[in-house]
Amino acid sequence: MTTAFPKGFLWGGATAANQIEGAWNEDGKGPSTADMVTGGTFETPRHYTATLQPNTYYPSHQASDFYHHWREDLKLLHEMGYNTYRMSIAWSRIFPNGDDDEPNQAGLDFYRQIFERCQAYGIEPIVTISHYETPYHLTQKYHGWLDRRVIDFYVKYCKTIFLEYKDLVHYWLTFNEINILIMMGGGYVGAGLPLKDGQPMFGGPVTDQSRQDCFQALHHQFVASAQAVQLAHRINPDNWVGCMIAGGMSYPLTPNPADVLKTQQEMAMNNWFCGDVQVRGAYPYFAKRYFEDHNIHLHTEPADAATLKAGKVDFYSFSYYSSNARTVDQSKAESAGNMTMGVKNPYLKYSEWGWSTDPTGLRIYLNDVYGRYGVPVMVVENGLGARDELTAAGQINDDYRIAYLKEHIEAMHAAIDDGVDLIGYTPWGCIDLVSAGTGQMEKRYGFIYVDRNDQQQGDFRRIPKKSFYWYQQVIASNGANLSTDIATKI
Repeated sequence: MTTAFPKGFLWGGATAANQIEGAWNEDGKGPSTADMVTGGTFETPRHYTATLQPNTYYPSHQASDFYHHWREDLKLLHEMGYNTYRMSIAWSRIFPNGDDDEPNQAGLDFYRQIFERCQAYGIEPIVTISHYETPYHLTQKYHGWLDRRVIDFYVKYCKTIFLEYKDLVHYWLTFNEINILIMMGGGYVGAGLPLKDGQPMFGGPVTDQSRQDCFQALHHQFVASAQAVQLAHRINPDNWVGCMIAGGMSYPLTPNPADVLKTQQEMAMNNWFCGDVQVRGAYPYFAKRYFEDHNIHLHTEPADAATLKAGKVDFYSFSYYSSNARTVDQSKAESAGNMTMGVKNPYLKYSEWGWSTDPTGLRIYLNDVYGRYGVPVMVVENGLGARDELTAAGQINDDYRIAYLKEHIEAMHAAIDDGVDLIGYTPWGCIDLVSAGTGQMEKRYGFIYVDRNDQQQGDFRRIPKKSFYWYQQVIASNGANLSTDIATKI
């Protein structure tokens, strides 16, 4: 038993529309970039196809079928004791093509009933406006966020949902893991930049042109985010708008000064570049040198700098799963992570998918973020992707997930004791969903098991796991009771 978290702390979970909803073409929804990506595995990358191919598995098309199970799912979240739920709106469910004159009423109605049910349950929605899905039409016609006109389409979409859900949603995130455009060739996933038919989802090798395109698209997203922040505050002064960064710690593999410098540079670009623009309202000092070294020339408008300054976010949110080490020694084996690559840290354990477990890294990162920005912080993704076994008795005894989450909650509590203003925690994939990186259902994160596998078998039944009841007691005690001595119920 530890002391409780601060009064009013937000406890919940997180999902994304394209990874959980399914119903990809129902009730007027248009195709998104996520709908054009095949399934994969840890060994086999997901691929983009310019047109849908027969006899090919596209995970987002059914996902976890939340579209038809949302009532049951929200009831389970309420039973767990959630007072918040982070989810996203599918842009192409509201504006099927992205540049439509009028919104799709069926899409607006779908999310309204979800938000109304959340409020009835005492669950405050945290809504991601754009979570790894751009209306596919915008990719085909405008080359995605490379075209500045997409800013206006996005702001129109924001105005529509800010007005529609004015009294139902008060926490908004403008872009999910916006820094993916800096890492791992994330142009298609993060900004709808075109790929060649059959290319891996994360594109090919990084080139001067692909880097230029990603930073230009990122600038447009920065401007769009800043405009959205100002718009949200005008429509409802009670709105809180945050950035969302793919967070993660990097350590020097050795005390070699070259390793230390490499780590500092990687942390600056991967973590602080986007945070500085969105929280401080201006590009960081190190951007100039980076742009010069990589021959990047941004096309900007005269008013952009003032827009960024006026549209600073209210809080900083981030995902945290693992950490890695950095070295200039190219002979060291790489390790995987959430949108980042590094080398294996000999002091950490690694999952089947190559991700480390490092709760101390979360505490360090929280202190670094709060020390740099001084605004409230939320951990809006965290969790362990693992294969879960459904026993003959109909139970899922995921003690490994409980152990992972317990250590990270303890790290968050320590960070709060350090003085960090941490206000919320929403572990990722609270209901089993499609993995963004691999497209797998069998890489599970949830407290709630979904009967669906990578062979598209299963009836989508929902089954609470052992971690469901453990997290229930954590929330009921406001984080004071982390005991793992709990039995699975049937």
